[in-house]
Amino acid sequence: MAFDIPTDLTPELVPLSWLIGTWEGTGRLGEGEADDPYFVQRVTFSDLGGPFLEYRSEAWLSDESGTKLRFLSAETGYWSLDRAWQDADPGPGMTPGDPFPVLRSADDVETLRTDEGFKIQVQITQPGAISELYYGFVDGPRIQLATEALLRGQNAKAYASSTRIYGLVGGDLFWRWDVSLGNKELKAHASAALKRLNGSSVASEPTDSEG
Repeated sequence: MAFDIPTDLTPELVPLSWLIGTWEGTGRLGEGEADDPYFVQRVTFSDLGGPFLEYRSEAWLSDESGTKLRFLSAETGYWSLDRAWQDADPGPGMTPGDPFPVLRSADDVETLRTDEGFKIQVQITQPGAISELYYGFVDGPRIQLATEALLRGQNAKAYASSTRIYGLVGGDLFWRWDVSLGNKELKAHASAALKRLNGSSVASEPTDSEG
């Protein structure tokens, strides 16, 4: 499905603009082997007008046909370019920022490009008193993330680190999540393929030059 970048989008969100909208589809837990459970997931990336995207995910265990059986999990968070926060930016808390974005043009954003793409940071909070801070890169329609820090409540389950990858393939959003529990090595945790339900159409998937 084509996706047009919103004309009023904050310039620094353009490298992440292909995520905007609501996505829904099915996935598998673990490696997706014969006995691994199925799930249905809905993910929404929203532009609220600031230098970040809001992220929401809800998932339900399902049968093979996609019929929801029961609630599985939910996540909320924020995705943005990784750059120095400036006085003109909003926050902390409800401190207002300047009415104009810090990066005001595509040329300003382009100064942040590296050989691996644009550096990004992602904050994700799960139920069960677990919050993750990821760093990674967006390079065209591809994203790679790895946890830099993880906050666990005193009664939270064991959880040490994780990586996530996202990619736009034929207009669909594919992702994979690997997790380490305790001191164990990373193992496949879940993966899914999601179709866009709404959002702006980029006539084609973003190229590296488009961000």
